[in-house]
Amino acid sequence: MRLHSGAWWLWALGLATAASRTTNPLLLGLILAVAGVVVATCRANTPWAGTYGVFLKFGLLVIALRVLLHALLGGVAGPTTLFTLPQVPLPDWAQGIRIGGPVTAEGLVFALYQGLLLATILSCVGAANALANPKRLLRSLPAALYEVSVAVVVALTVAPQLVASARSVRKARQLRGDTARGARAIRTMLVPVLEDALERSLVLAASMDSRGYGRTAGISKKDRVLTGTLVLAGLFGFCIGTYGLLADAFSGWPLLAVGGVLAIAGLRVGARRVPRTRYRPDRWTAKAAGVALSGIAGAVVLVFSTDPALSPSTVPLQAPELPVLPALAVLVALLPVAIVREA
Repeated sequence: MRLHSGAWWLWALGLATAASRTTNPLLLGLILAVAGVVVATCRANTPWAGTYGVFLKFGLLVIALRVLLHALLGGVAGPTTLFTLPQVPLPDWAQGIRIGGPVTAEGLVFALYQGLLLATILSCVGAANALANPKRLLRSLPAALYEVSVAVVVALTVAPQLVASARSVRKARQLRGDTARGARAIRTMLVPVLEDALERSLVLAASMDSRGYGRTAGISKKDRVLTGTLVLAGLFGFCIGTYGLLADAFSGWPLLAVGGVLAIAGLRVGARRVPRTRYRPDRWTAKAAGVALSGIAGAVVLVFSTDPALSPSTVPLQAPELPVLPALAVLVALLPVAIVREA
């Protein structure tokens, strides 16, 4: 069953938002497990289906770099010193900055939590890349966003194209009897993979240009200015309203509503710029809505949750506890497994 690509992206962005609201390693691990189960169950046999594994490896690299940078540059201190690195003396104007010095258990745990947070968000984006076809998502966007959406789609297809190119180059090397591994294999694959990915990007750009993406169809300057003003004002209202909600200000909801109205008005006006028909457009069905809402549910619960277990203490160092309600909200994101099997 092929669901709307926007449903998968909303589901993944909901999980990523939920992950951004906590540093609890148990909850972050649960989000990773949910995303992995859904990807393994629901992904189709496509060239970009293996993107999730690549993002997981990037996540491990992010965790290692975060811990290494903390050990070298310091950060959160604590009473439990594990070891001491040689410290580089710095001038007086660099007070508050250090290179080397004592490394504490509390600081390493804090860096590990932060790295795991970033890795989880990356993995959620990788899940969306593995489940959804970004090119089909482009067809569903309103005409007012075609210029922006083309750039976004090209950016989103970089990782899937690199994965597909690496697989094809690896198979070609194996057919030629080249069994090199490690650093030598990376050196021999790097140039062909980048060249193939660049060629695919150029082909995508040429195909978009031939189909008229980004063309204005003779719209007047007045309408172009009106469209841009309404969309920018709507986005500004969204940003201010979201900040107000996070800050528990009463003005958050009215500004969010005004921003939504202005953005919708701008999209409606801009839709007249590029009249275009769609061949077999993707339909937004009830099942697609269920997939999207299952991911957004976790984000809503964690955004408004005040459970102290979402941010476990590192000074003093304490064992994290799994918050029940946020964990149940994250488990709701497993709903796509049932939806796909039902289909």
